[in-house]
Amino acid sequence: MGTLLSKVFGTKNERELKRLWPLVEKINALEVSFSNMSDIQLKDKTYEFKRRLESGESLDDLLFEAFAVVREVAKRRLRMRHFDVQLLGGIVLHQGKIAEMRTGEGKTLVATLPVYLNALEGKGVHVVTVNDYLAKRDTQWMGPIYNFLGMSVGVIQHDISFLYDPTYISSDKRFDYLRPCTRKEAYNADITYGTNNEFGFDYLRDNMKYDISEYCQRELNYAIVDEVDSILIDEARTPLIISGPSEESTDKYYKIDKIVPKLNKDVDYTIDEKARTVILTEEGSIKVERLLGVGNLYDPSNIELVHHVLQALKAHVLFKRDVDYVVKDGEVIIVDEFTGRLMPGRRWSDGLHQAIEAKEGVKIESENQTLATITFQNYFRMYKKLAGMTGTADTEAEEFAKIYNLEVVVIPTNKPMIRVDYPDIVYKTEKAKFNAVVKEIEELYKKGQPVLVGTISIEKSEILSNLLKKKGIPHSVLNAKYHEKEAEIIAQAGRSGAVTIATNMAGRGTDIILGGNPEGLAKEHLRNKPDYTEEEFVQALKKAEEICNKDREKVVSLGGLHIIGTERHEARRIDNQLRGRSGR
Repeated sequence: MGTLLSKVFGTKNERELKRLWPLVEKINALEVSFSNMSDIQLKDKTYEFKRRLESGESLDDLLFEAFAVVREVAKRRLRMRHFDVQLLGGIVLHQGKIAEMRTGEGKTLVATLPVYLNALEGKGVHVVTVNDYLAKRDTQWMGPIYNFLGMSVGVIQHDISFLYDPTYISSDKRFDYLRPCTRKEAYNADITYGTNNEFGFDYLRDNMKYDISEYCQRELNYAIVDEVDSILIDEARTPLIISGPSEESTDKYYKIDKIVPKLNKDVDYTIDEKARTVILTEEGSIKVERLLGVGNLYDPSNIELVHHVLQALKAHVLFKRDVDYVVKDGEVIIVDEFTGRLMPGRRWSDGLHQAIEAKEGVKIESENQTLATITFQNYFRMYKKLAGMTGTADTEAEEFAKIYNLEVVVIPTNKPMIRVDYPDIVYKTEKAKFNAVVKEIEELYKKGQPVLVGTISIEKSEILSNLLKKKGIPHSVLNAKYHEKEAEIIAQAGRSGAVTIATNMAGRGTDIILGGNPEGLAKEHLRNKPDYTEEEFVQALKKAEEICNKDREKVVSLGGLHIIGTERHEARRIDNQLRGRSGR
């Protein structure tokens, strides 16, 4: 019956798009008159819109003109014009819904439309990204649009905040146009870019202050969450915790760690891999009592001891180095299971982190007690209006509707998708699978076709890397260990003959440009000249553009970027992201 109704009336999504297209036509109708305006006339529109809001008009009344203004300014300042489908995405975001747009459809540019419109109220707009690099990049990239229209833009990073200022030149070229400022100034800007972690932690810090005048954040008004599925679904229940040190001694962790190797699996303890728990058997309990020299392990006075023994067992049998965490500079750093990124400063609670530190023989930091905590789910539900963008939300549409009351609208692509997706190939053993992967990479490398290989852990990416080294195939590895080089590696992954191995961290936010990224190549040429002038950069860029354009033609003729997923992820969406790196 449902299928029959869909055929007659169209799907819910088709009906929604049909309702929105006339709004896009109204914006298009204004394009010619706005393109004839002078820069000053365009700039004055912001003051006009604010006056009209004060006199009782709503944001919906201003939508057509505000979107037309942003489109025109983007053409003048960035040489980019919003396509009709991007206007469609902008309307959906303004309405407090999730716009599912295919990877490579320009979500960063889409956000400028509802961000500008909602910032006119002067109550603050937050644009939430998955990492500091993207927050900074998007501020520098889209800053000229907002600045032209008289809007201030702040960006908050892990340990510093900035305001966008086109006149500010930094000693480090990566921070050009970003003037350092206080956290409060960044939040008082009309628009603030930052990561979900930073917004959440700043909220907690504010709530620990006694004086409301010291708060950094204003009332939570409107947020657009980029990669909304990752933040609101994958990490929904991840608690953000601010903690303070407790007075406990760390010696017990070393003492307990020494007895773990003496316990035998299935005899002294059993493992539940799915629930990630370890249970001591009766024999195991007796053995632990003997090894630790205690009478009755389950005596109320020893309850904490049992807990630490179980955490030590978990550390040894359930948490693997270079999969769940890495050891860097004598520290145990967690690897985010969804993004594959390192999370410095984050610690597992309940003594687990200390147990892993004891296992790895590094300095044990004392256990912390929780002072303030909130989950992303609870934090983002406090915004007056919430919207999101992603390439892969429709698979979780039901969950978004149930938990956040957010509707998902699938936006059509600007051009038809020409990517070819092949079915899975299954091998009997991991060895046979990796041999087949290496063989396929070798064939593509000889042909000159760029290839991106997705793995699900650091360990697997390094196994594959070693196999390629044996074959003498040059390649780049992108995982949490080498994340500092992320943008550089991804930007050049589309050059002919490039072989890139990546964990799922490569799935988000960075375009792989066929033929390579001219800007990155120009900077590579000038690497030995850190104090290069603007003129030298322009010349190097021109040369790099010629090289990249020539290489692009070659790569396109070979079939574009070839993607190999070495195994399925837990979430189908992460597989879709890897697939979405190609055919953009």
